[in-house]
Amino acid sequence: MGGEAAISLTNDMMKVKIIFFAYFKDKAGTKNMELNLDAGMNVGDLKNRLAEEIPALKDVLSRAIVSVNQEYATDELTLSEGSEVAFFPPVSGGDDSTTIVSISEQPIDVAAAAEKITNDQVGAICTFSGIVRGETERGNAHKTFAIEYEAYKPMAEKKLAEVADEIRSRWQDVYGIVLIQRVGKLEVGEMAVIVACSASHRDSGIFDAARYGIDRIKEIVPVWKKEYGPDGEMWVEGDYYPEAP
Repeated sequence: MGGEAAISLTNDMMKVKIIFFAYFKDKAGTKNMELNLDAGMNVGDLKNRLAEEIPALKDVLSRAIVSVNQEYATDELTLSEGSEVAFFPPVSGGDDSTTIVSISEQPIDVAAAAEKITNDQVGAICTFSGIVRGETERGNAHKTFAIEYEAYKPMAEKKLAEVADEIRSRWQDVYGIVLIQRVGKLEVGEMAVIVACSASHRDSGIFDAARYGIDRIKEIVPVWKKEYGPDGEMWVEGDYYPEAP
């Protein structure tokens, strides 16, 4: 009798893994945790449970972007045993040898990146490089000493690959694509991100492709930044929320 009750209880419960990023990690006081939930609960139910378990999260959960198993999710998505659920604010690899995507802790080598997307047919490379600047608001004297970048790496590299696929679907003449985002604490003047597109000729769409690439990285790739300045440190939040599938 006791054994049957234990089996029934186990079947009615599920364990999910939770990962917090940026200020959600700060509010929660931890990066990772596990919760036992009732079977059939959805993302919205989990948010309510977290608000009860960790009151400090209550005021920010309404702004959270949520992913389940590294895919963006709505509150209505039903969770299952072993689901990996990540909470993060709005975000501020491919197998083709001509597509390089990476979340990297190492300095970005622009020349090495360009070499990887060059062959005998390539006659032009357009490169966008994002640099940590010391004044983040033009004319507002908002000084920055350094920026710390954080990423949900497996999902971020997956989304970088999606950006590369989007570029190829729009500009078929693009040969090579490099999308690299730095993580860690960077000083003013250090390179934080690079987008490079190569093609046979400058009129093959590489300028528009590179611009599109950086815009999409800032929209959908789960990377956040903490600014360090004279007034202390602050997480910077974007304004992009994914649409329901």
